[in-house]
Amino acid sequence: MRLLPAKDTLLHWQTKQLLLLKNAFRFVAPATNLFSLIKLSLVAQIYHLMSFLNVEIKARCSNAEFIRDYLQVNNTELKGTDEQTDTYFNVPNGRLKLREGNIENNLIFYERENQAGPKNSKFNLVKIADARGLKEVLTKSNGIKVVVKKKREIYYIKNVKFHIDEVPGLGSFVEIEAGNILADLDAEKLKSQCDFYMKELGIKPEDLVEISYSDMLLMGTK
Repeated sequence: MRLLPAKDTLLHWQTKQLLLLKNAFRFVAPATNLFSLIKLSLVAQIYHLMSFLNVEIKARCSNAEFIRDYLQVNNTELKGTDEQTDTYFNVPNGRLKLREGNIENNLIFYERENQAGPKNSKFNLVKIADARGLKEVLTKSNGIKVVVKKKREIYYIKNVKFHIDEVPGLGSFVEIEAGNILADLDAEKLKSQCDFYMKELGIKPEDLVEISYSDMLLMGTK
C-alpha cells in the first residue's frame, strides 16, 4: 500500500486519485457515465491505481504435476486456487476486463500484442471492493464482449507470477508473468526472467499460445 507524503492532506490525495481514475476510465464510457464510474469507484473503496509492465507467455500444459513439483521445490509462494470469472467489456482500444474471484478482484485495462513468445503487456490495475456494482455500470455503459471462467492456481517466485489454469472448453494452460509490480526492473530483465523459467519448466515453442482466452473463445479455438 502506498503511504501518503506528510505534506499531502487526505483531501488533496483523494483529489489526485479522482484525476487518476478519470484518466484511467477515459476509454470506458462517454462523459455522462464517467461521473457514475468515479462515484461508484469511491463508494466501492477502490484503493489502488497503478501502471505496470509484464513480460509474459501462455502455453498449453500437459505436465501440470511437473510444474507444481518444480514450483514447490523452488520455494514459491502459493497464493491458492482461485475460481475466476473474467468479464471483458467493449472498448475502442486495448482490453478491459473485470476479474472476480475468491483471491483476486480487479479491474484491468491492458494493451498487448498477439505473439507466441514472450510479449510485453502494459496494464493499469484497480483493486475492486464492489465488483458486482461495477459490473452493472460497465455492462450498461459498454456492453459485455465475452466472459471467461477458469480455475487458476497462483504462485510467486519473487516478482514472477505463475498460473496453472483449467479453462472449460479450452483445456489446461500454464502462464508466466515476469512483472515490475513487485520489483523495479526494466523490460530486458523481465524478458530474461521469462525466458529462464520457460526453459526451467520445459515449455517448447510449439506449446506457446499467441492469443488470450477471450480471443480463443470468440474464435472458437481449442
